[in-house]
Amino acid sequence: MKPFSIKLIVGIAALALAIPLIQNLDVAARAVRAAQTGTFSLQRLRYDLASFNIGRKSPVIPLDTRISPKDDMRQVFVPSGEFTMGRDGQSYQGFPPHTVLLEAFWIDQVSVTNEMYRRCVAQGACHPPTPRLNEYYGKWIYRDYPVVYVSWFQAEAYCEWAGRRLPTEAEWEKAARGTDGRKYPWGNDLPTPRLANYAEALIGEPVPVRRYPLGASPYGALNMVGNVREWVADWYDLDYFFESPYADPRGPASGTERSMRGGAYDADANEILTTSRYKHEPSSAGLSRGFRCAESGE
Repeated sequence: MKPFSIKLIVGIAALALAIPLIQNLDVAARAVRAAQTGTFSLQRLRYDLASFNIGRKSPVIPLDTRISPKDDMRQVFVPSGEFTMGRDGQSYQGFPPHTVLLEAFWIDQVSVTNEMYRRCVAQGACHPPTPRLNEYYGKWIYRDYPVVYVSWFQAEAYCEWAGRRLPTEAEWEKAARGTDGRKYPWGNDLPTPRLANYAEALIGEPVPVRRYPLGASPYGALNMVGNVREWVADWYDLDYFFESPYADPRGPASGTERSMRGGAYDADANEILTTSRYKHEPSSAGLSRGFRCAESGE
């Protein structure tokens, strides 16, 4: 083999290794910050790398997918039909198990990212996330992080700009757990650092939205639990699910707080169940709050 051919092969191999490293510099940035603050550990780094599920393929093949033309979001299809919403032992939240019938819908495969949200801001349809607090927005290294420090109103405005809407609580839960009543998107096994970004993963902040493919929901949605909590359309009410309609529940007609789902990077295993509920005033924003959109129809 000619010398230049060997050099070419070596160069191509080096480039193939370099591209993933460059595209995922957030891991290195976290390690550097941890070293500077004296919190670095090899265990934490191993857990961070585990989020890639290197060498392992997601067992979930979505029923159907499509790309939203406005922001290039990949959507996954959730068919019509019944599912059991809620779980035993959660009646203190007004959330007993009950059967719900939903029409077919599409839901974003991942949380809306900083880069996607930037497009909406650039077109004047969205307000930027809280700038003095959000250290991730507007920086290339964090382009694929879920956008955070957005209020419910900002999430609603984005989904409208994108030609979609916020999912209802019922839609969100079905997309997360499917029809077999599972506790977590991947099943009933307890979470591990290979499945979700939660407290025991030790990362301590959000990570890019396409990590943890092994934790995919039955319809192929990623990070439905852990990473960031997600705004949904409904007003929050402790007792709503004792009397909610059987078909396509939309939540209470009014309220003071909006519902959130999914847990976050700082939540423990019992807080990132597919049935876990959270609430915030719709004008509030925080580091652990993001969103994804949905769309009705076949």
